[in-house]
Amino acid sequence: MTPLQTLVMQPNLWKTFFVFLVPLIATNILQNLSGTINTIFVGQMMGVDAIAAVSVFFPILFFLLAFVIGISAGTTVLVGQAWGAQNLEKVRCVIGSTLFMTLIGGSVIAVLGVMMAEPMLKLLGTDAKVMHLSLPYVQWMLAGSPLLFVYIIYTSILRGVGDSVTPLIALSLTSLIGLAVTPVLLKGYFGFPALGIVAPAIATILGYAAVLIFLGFYLNYKNHPLKIDARLLKSIRHDSNLSKLILKLGIPTGIQMVTTSLAGLVIIGLVNHYGAHATAAYGAVNQVLNYIQFPALSISIAASIFAAQAIGAGKPELLAKVTRTALGMNVIFTGSLITLAYLFSKYLMALFITDHSVIELGQQLLFIVLWSILFFGASAIFASIMRASGTVNVPMMINILTIILIEVPCAYWFSSLWGLTGIWTAYALSFVCLCVLQASYYQFVWKKTKIKILI
Repeated sequence: MTPLQTLVMQPNLWKTFFVFLVPLIATNILQNLSGTINTIFVGQMMGVDAIAAVSVFFPILFFLLAFVIGISAGTTVLVGQAWGAQNLEKVRCVIGSTLFMTLIGGSVIAVLGVMMAEPMLKLLGTDAKVMHLSLPYVQWMLAGSPLLFVYIIYTSILRGVGDSVTPLIALSLTSLIGLAVTPVLLKGYFGFPALGIVAPAIATILGYAAVLIFLGFYLNYKNHPLKIDARLLKSIRHDSNLSKLILKLGIPTGIQMVTTSLAGLVIIGLVNHYGAHATAAYGAVNQVLNYIQFPALSISIAASIFAAQAIGAGKPELLAKVTRTALGMNVIFTGSLITLAYLFSKYLMALFITDHSVIELGQQLLFIVLWSILFFGASAIFASIMRASGTVNVPMMINILTIILIEVPCAYWFSSLWGLTGIWTAYALSFVCLCVLQASYYQFVWKKTKIKILI
């Protein structure tokens, strides 16, 4: 059995944080890239209608991910604390309870989703001419959703115990399978049937099934503390206390994701009033910002895991050190990317846009908001440190109120004053305000509370 390795207790925290962080950032980037490439396959090989059919699933997927990412956030905190306390039995109990909820919830979603797919698509306003493509694709994706959920949960658990390499290996495998199988099944190469629009869905399901089998063998081969053996399988059962605690920690994260998404829909509706060029520039700028935000979000995830392990180990005094390290990493990683984006903004815009006037517009908008991603990253770090102690409701409310009271109203107000640039000014302002509010609550309220182990 591999001895328990608590990240936060390593002598060089900066080095340990960095080594853990790099695979985590790579995982997030690869996740986004594989989705983009898959979409390119569908568009190039099946045309615009197929892209439209696949895109219909995105809002459904987002709400499903809000559910499972919420659960994984709660689980990661509890696993991190139990791991910090060197209590492998508690780790297994948390894993078992989480997997039980995930399998039950995933199965219900799969069955109801397949049955209700058509009325759901009609409710979303799916174009009648692509319904025959959207329906089978969505049904297959929903049928395979339990595999996706288990994959997300288990890789999150592995990160919770300080293993960010295995999730990267797992994602690389599932991405390679998806990228290899999708074009083969789309067109029926090498004697395989041409499955058309359901091909990417089946490729996705096969990828997640294969990676879960791989994890089973790989973790046992490495004699990993979280290997999938009889003891772990016996832990998969309902535990009402643990389930309530996981949901208490996780639901606020899910609510926050949904609120952010709804605010995004309001903003894009506002942008659309300025015409197709504005919408195109908005899309391109968001693509660039997503990649710059990945390190910031990865750092916040790492900070939460390190903080949870510190609390579990009975070393709350290390939390300040974890916070400083995470904020320093944010300045180095996110700051470097922001600098590069300023220097090469024209070329970044040209990756997504060919029209020269739209490229210039995209550059202008990028210049307005880029610097504020540093504040976005810092706010995410403060919130994640607090979440590691079980403080989730106040950081969630700060986030939601910033969106409702600052981002959306200011977007409307500033756009009436300065046009399209006003919307992006509102984005930057909301990131700064969010950071100030989260940091203030962290410094003046949360730091004065007594930190307790949750399990």
